[in-house]
Amino acid sequence: MSMHPIKKVYCRAFQTVFHLAIPLLPYRRPEILTGTDLLPGLFREKGVRRVLLVTDASIRGLGITAHTEELLAREGIQCTVYDRTVANPTTDNVEEARALYLTNGCQAIIGFGGGSSIDCAKAVGARVAKPRQSLAKMKGILKVHRRLPLLIAVPTTAGTGSETTLAAVITDSGTRHKYPINDFPLIPHYAVLDPEVTRQLPRHITATTGLDALTHAVEAYIGRSTTRDTRRDAEEAVRLIFANLETACADGGNMEARANMLQAAFLAGSAFTKSYVGYVHAVAHSLGGQYNVPHGLANAVLLPNVLAFYGEAAYQPLHRLAVVAGVAAANDSPRAGAERFIQAIRGMERRLDIPTTIPEIRREDVPRLARYADKEANPLYPVPVLLDAGELERFYYEVMEERNEPGTDPTYFGYAAGLLFQRRHAARGKARSGASAPADSHSGQ
Repeated sequence: MSMHPIKKVYCRAFQTVFHLAIPLLPYRRPEILTGTDLLPGLFREKGVRRVLLVTDASIRGLGITAHTEELLAREGIQCTVYDRTVANPTTDNVEEARALYLTNGCQAIIGFGGGSSIDCAKAVGARVAKPRQSLAKMKGILKVHRRLPLLIAVPTTAGTGSETTLAAVITDSGTRHKYPINDFPLIPHYAVLDPEVTRQLPRHITATTGLDALTHAVEAYIGRSTTRDTRRDAEEAVRLIFANLETACADGGNMEARANMLQAAFLAGSAFTKSYVGYVHAVAHSLGGQYNVPHGLANAVLLPNVLAFYGEAAYQPLHRLAVVAGVAAANDSPRAGAERFIQAIRGMERRLDIPTTIPEIRREDVPRLARYADKEANPLYPVPVLLDAGELERFYYEVMEERNEPGTDPTYFGYAAGLLFQRRHAARGKARSGASAPADSHSGQ
């Protein structure tokens, strides 16, 4: 069973309209600053005397924000710090930070940290701009449409690309549902690409955030809404990641590799903010919302499986990326090039100690999580192959810990296909007989 033909037509028509509209929409790139030392001058120029700095406890605990806080204090700029942002920022985080912004009369917001802190800062700006509207009412596309306060992003990870995107991903504190907010005012006004603030990033986080950037670039590149600019940005991001990520992980003090990874993340973010992502992200967001799985880790685990599933629909673009990455030749067949690219990703993840499973996944949660992923991705994401919620379940089952068995081939349906078949067969039997369908023999484990 596959997506209903009418829904497929609707999805592709929706995506085509957005693709054709790209040249008409107010995309912009943040202005790049090369160091946090430039912030006081920027604030003086803008007449800003009080700022809110949004970060998390670990970043602040490591002293990474200390230089900026001291610098602003010396320049007479009051800096209020909110450092309670969690790995998948919640609506509670946003409201707490917004209260600090209003209480202290702040005029600008700095998102300082990984994508979670920057997304939280964006959402705070949206709530300041629209005080009478909840974040839930802003989820989806083009529902903010108000100018935010001056917003500066200081990424301490080279991966999320949040410093250049129009998206913020927030988790509802009550339901644990994770949803994106997409609108042009969320694009930061300035991005500070300073490799020094990434120097203390642990190896594992350097790896998973770097693979997050790779996922952005690849999903933007293989979708159906690319442009000349987004293809160029994605190719350069992939080249930089393959050339620098393992170096940055092996030698965290290598500032050239760190700087190149920041540039890669920025370019990948620029690519996907116009050309969107795909099912890797939709599934990863549902896992982050339900289990608090770090987004970069979820993307890394899922990426090779989803790419392998797309098959022929993605062979040509993946072959081009394989050539850019230096893992295939231009005269290889598209299939051979695509397979080499996927294997190169698996090899890099193996060397970086990325797991192949996500043990938090519970079987009974999968249908609901797949519905969340379906709702996020369709009709917006211009993926190579359209899938409905039932078909998306396979990606959860593929990375459940119990499937990590010798000889298991993650490019085939395996257990997931068998389970889907059982469900559909039972449903058909119920329809014919009028009796209750038998319970799934594996449910509840």
